Parts: sequence; structure tokens; C-alpha cells
Amino acid sequence: MAAARAPHGSNQPPKIIVRKIFVEGHGGHHGGAWKVAYADFVTAMMAFFLLLWLLGATTEKQRKALADYFAPTLIEFKQNSAGSNGLFGGDAINAPDNYPNKASQTGTKSMTIPVGGVGGKQVGTGDKGTLKDQRALTQQDQKNFNETAKKIQEKMRSRPQLAKLAKHIRFVATRDGMRIDLLDDANYSMFDLGTTALVPDASALIGTIAETIAGMENPIMIRGHTDSLGYGDPRNMNNWMLSSGRAEATRRRLAAGTVPETRFERIEGVADREPLIVEAPTDPRNRRVSITLLYRRIMDQDKGGGFERRLRQPVLAAR
Repeated sequence: MAAARAPHGSNQPPKIIVRKIFVEGHGGHHGGAWKVAYADFVTAMMAFFLLLWLLGATTEKQRKALADYFAPTLIEFKQNSAGSNGLFGGDAINAPDNYPNKASQTGTKSMTIPVGGVGGKQVGTGDKGTLKDQRALTQQDQKNFNETAKKIQEKMRSRPQLAKLAKHIRFVATRDGMRIDLLDDANYSMFDLGTTALVPDASALIGTIAETIAGMENPIMIRGHTDSLGYGDPRNMNNWMLSSGRAEATRRRLAAGTVPETRFERIEGVADREPLIVEAPTDPRNRRVSITLLYRRIMDQDKGGGFERRLRQPVLAAR
């Protein structure tokens, strides 16, 4: 708006001129929303490149620690449900998604159970752990068993009285240790027929075995076997009594050969229940005595009085 100049010599007021300027809207800006979106994009890219840098500059162990730090509490709780953050995380042990215990279970979790299922403060697989000690002890026992078998065979070959009994003795590797079988046949018996009295040759053979194993530390199990031939009056004498008596007679002969009494762990008589010739229970070869050198044991004691436990390793092959 502007005022026009008044004419000379006139007292009239000047004229007022009003100008209206119209501004079209297409030349204005559209607001600042795009700036916010762009800032979010730049922030996301920075975070992404920071993540790539962290992945390339850290070790696997460090990445695991970072992942555990940012893991939701609920996931951590479920992963450690076997007692660390709560007893099974509120689930039953036989829940469908928990620890498998039958064919219908679908869970993939597994219980952490020590070897042998016994546990204890001394159990471990480190350099000085008892599990590693047990494996080393078992390997040493296997080596000793092989050497013992060779020594017995060499002694038998060097003694004419025993050389003829070579086919009546055999060495068998079992999951419990090395079993020495003393076998009868149709022409020879280790004991007088129907009695627990060792014949001289068999007594000498058991004496040779005692001489060889006397210095070992392995516990000993002796088991007597008979054929299926019965007695007239089983109330007075039967195969159970005969097999047990022959096992005890073998123990006495080993003890007489300086084997310490403390090494005898089990003396058993099983009659004809474990025949060597299954298809012929009356076969004389079913009459035998088995002397088993057991694997040495790991001794352990608890504060409540003490107990023993044995952790045995299976033998992979039999001789």
C-alpha cells in the first residue's frame, strides 16, 4: 500500500493505492518428514556396519558371550532348565519337549550324567581326573592280562607234566577282565568224577596260574560249572553244590599258591545253567572252572561312611 502525491495548490488528501500480490502454492516446501526417515536410515546403516566390524574383530568365544548377554531372560531360563535357574524350568522331566525318556518323546535335550552314572566330587576327565585314571588303569590291565597269558603258556610248555593240558586251558577277554577257563573233555577231568578233589595235574596247573598272578593287584572271581547229568538223590548232592564246591576248591589251591585272600571277590557255582556246548547240555566239556582276573577298581569314600564303586571299560576284542 502507498500514498500518491497530492496536486499543487490543493488541500485534498492524497489517494491511497492498495496492491494485492497473489503467491501460488506450488513453489513451497513439503515439510520435514523425509529428514526423519533419512536419519533413521543412516542410524540403521551405522549400526549394521558396527555389527559387521564386531563380527570380524571378535573370536567365537567372545561372540558367544555377546549373544548370551543380549539373550532374553526367558530363553536363558529354558536353556538352563536342568537346575541352574530352576528345577527343570517348571517342566516335568517327561514333558514332550523336554528330556527324552521313551519312544514318544520328541525333545532333543539330554541329561548330563557322569560316566558310570555315579558322579561324585572326584569324577572328571582332566589330567588328574579319576575317569581318565580309570581308562589308563584299564589299558594297563589289558596289557598285563596279555603278558600273563603268555607267561602261563610258556611255563606250561616248559613243564612236561603241564604241556599235555594245553588244550584244556583257554584265555578269554570279557567285559569284566580276562577269564581263564579250565576245561574237561571226554578223556580228562580236572576233578575226580562227582567230587571236589583236584587231580594232581590240574592242581599243578592251578598252582602255575597262582604263581603267575600272585604279584598282580586285580581282584579274582571264580565260577564253577557242571554238565546237566544229575544225581540219584539231589537232596544229598546236586550240581549246585558240586559247582560251588569245585569253585571253592580252586580258590583254596590259588590261596595255597600265595595269592592273597583279599583278592578273592566272588566265588560262584552256577551248576549247568551256563553250558559251553549249548546244544549238548550233557557234554563233558561243559564241566569247567573259570578264573577271572577282574579290572582293578577306583576306590572312593564319601563323608557318610564310605563305599566302593567300580568303573569298568569294555574289552573290544576277545582272544
